[in-house]
Amino acid sequence: MKGDRVEIVVDAGDTTRTYEVVASRAGRRVETAVRRGVVEVSEVTRNGSVVRTARFMATRVLALVEQPVPRQDSSERSAERPLREDPQA
Repeated sequence: MKGDRVEIVVDAGDTTRTYEVVASRAGRRVETAVRRGVVEVSEVTRNGSVVRTARFMATRVLALVEQPVPRQDSSERSAERPLREDPQA
């Protein structure tokens, strides 16, 4: 979803570096995968094509923080409506 983002904190020897991958357009999402000692973070379109990818050695990754955009589902919408009083009471 547009706005989803993943922050990657990497050990760069004497310091740390922070990288960010963001779903930049509507319909795109950010996916993470760990394969063969490599952390891969990709921005993907609706049909599954990869737009861009960031790869890091898993031994150097200190933190991987996924920050989804707050979504409002149907249960939250119904909870916001005021409750009606029971007419039979």
